[in-house]
Amino acid sequence: MLTRAIIDRVVGASLEEDAPWGDITSEALIPASATASAELVAREAGVFSGGEVFSAAFRLTDPRVEVQVDVADGAWFQPGDVLAVVTGPARAVLTAERIGLNFVQRMSGIATLTARYVAEVAHTGTRIADTRKTTPGLRAFERQAVRDGGGRNHRHSLSDAVMAKDNHLAVLTRSGTSVTEALRTAKAALPHTTHIEVEVDRLEQIEPVLGAGIGTIMLDNFTLDDLRTGVAQVAGRATVEASGGVALDTVRAIAETGVDVISVGALTHSARALDLGLDVRIDAE
Repeated sequence: MLTRAIIDRVVGASLEEDAPWGDITSEALIPASATASAELVAREAGVFSGGEVFSAAFRLTDPRVEVQVDVADGAWFQPGDVLAVVTGPARAVLTAERIGLNFVQRMSGIATLTARYVAEVAHTGTRIADTRKTTPGLRAFERQAVRDGGGRNHRHSLSDAVMAKDNHLAVLTRSGTSVTEALRTAKAALPHTTHIEVEVDRLEQIEPVLGAGIGTIMLDNFTLDDLRTGVAQVAGRATVEASGGVALDTVRAIAETGVDVISVGALTHSARALDLGLDVRIDAE
């Protein structure tokens, strides 16, 4: 969850990185008494995300700066729309400009890409989810953007849920124990509230995993035919997640196989920052 504490910590560190000893350009060229007004303007259509984060860049630079965000997170906007208005000391507005833009452009880009994936599967019951393929240190921001775009979040971290992949299963079964028994043993050692997901890459792996009473089974890099067969084989005994080879031009067909969830790493690792601009007017005194 993207809390104010997380926003202030990360945005504050970003401002310090960008101006560790102050903004010497603004201090040299802009009178201390000058004020400024600025509009955050969309240069292209998209889904807005990061209004509070954008505001924090200016608030943490100088609490005298006022930011009015005119578009709700999750709302679509069009080219030319004014998304926010900033007013206050000119030096502070110029100092915070780049950091504020970086966050809102990045988050809105993720939200927009997510919304496009969600639209592709809207006629099905399939949910679009992100992955842990996020920018280190920015996961809470990027995952909020996915939610703003209508997507869902996968496990937030390695501490949230069990997700067994090939390497995990190889270790579990190295003593000759069956996959089913190994998973049952692991499940018995966990709190009853812990969700377990297991990744498989072949149809014949499905039944041994289901035999352990696993909550979610991930069908990784399956063909469309095998996805349909896998969904029929699971037959509602677990949540079915599809992963691998997912793109905007393939996600519809994957959803139509009947899977419950499609996880898409591209939502966060390949989203393009949207073209948003801050048009600044300085009033010297």
